[in-house]
Amino acid sequence: MTIEMRDWDRRGDGGLSFTEIGFGTAPLGNLYRAVPDAEADAVLERAWDAGIRYYDTAPLYGMGLAEVRLNRLLRGKRRDDYVLSTKVGRLLRPCRPEDRDGIGKWFDVPARQEVYDYGYDGVMRSLEVSLERLGVDRVDILYAHDLDLFNHGTPAALEARLAEFMDGGYRALCDLRDQGVIRAFGAGINAWEPAQWMAERGDFDLFLLAGRYTLLEQAALETFLPLCARKGIGVVIGGPYNSGILATGPREGAFYNYDPAPPEILERVRRIEAVCTAHGVRLVDAAFRFPLAHPAVVSVIPGGQGVAEMEANLAAAKAEIPAALWRDLKDEGLMRADAPVDAPVGEGSG
Repeated sequence: MTIEMRDWDRRGDGGLSFTEIGFGTAPLGNLYRAVPDAEADAVLERAWDAGIRYYDTAPLYGMGLAEVRLNRLLRGKRRDDYVLSTKVGRLLRPCRPEDRDGIGKWFDVPARQEVYDYGYDGVMRSLEVSLERLGVDRVDILYAHDLDLFNHGTPAALEARLAEFMDGGYRALCDLRDQGVIRAFGAGINAWEPAQWMAERGDFDLFLLAGRYTLLEQAALETFLPLCARKGIGVVIGGPYNSGILATGPREGAFYNYDPAPPEILERVRRIEAVCTAHGVRLVDAAFRFPLAHPAVVSVIPGGQGVAEMEANLAAAKAEIPAALWRDLKDEGLMRADAPVDAPVGEGSG
């Protein structure tokens, strides 16, 4: 298959070219289960052989393990042949195994504790260590990681972290971009509201928005995505399957937002899947293609722990969705009426 490319050039300096499907490396940090090295390597090699050229990672993923595993794929590859992003905002401190963070979430990973640091020096230190783990001399994009209520717990705590970032880390990212050390920066985040807050106050290039613009959730269309479109800010969509339910379907025990899906979400997904089935379309295909119709979106990065999951994602990336499916979802109140939608040439956009 040929993976389509999307060019982004907000600053008029040539910008970056993203593959429509990118690779999110959180699952390869042994998220929820230990993944053998050989299996992780096979998934990454399959992604590369298929033409995926955008890779996103973070120090948090496996307490550094995902960056190290990505190192093995990228070693020997021409640096200009791919786009690479990682994240800042956490430093990893060695500790005793019994004291490490992420027990029950990350398996068979280094013993580390997370230290939030969104200050100027913290950003610089985080980048330096990430470059060592990745084995590269530069990254293209740095995202400030997890500046959202989900991670910081209370509005007051989030407000304090945002202030810390804008006073320190934001200046560091501007300096790194101005010096040509990175090409772009933004935030990787689980909520669109703080992303909009930042976009209104700073000169941001890209946001990685996880789980908040999907077949299930489109509130970001209210104000955030229009703001990005006006400012030329690119949006990478993480979590396009809302932690799994839009890939697995509404089976018992399906995950939504990292927890078992509540009954109302299971029912909504059943109704969405019924519309997809009526049009002969897999739910996962519609879930992958939907965000790409928005003009601000530059890439979708589903995770994948095994080659079978990677193959499913690759199939979804090349799926064609009939315009009538989107129309039926809107008519049944299962999608916002103002959501941009994809359609094969000649079918209109619904």
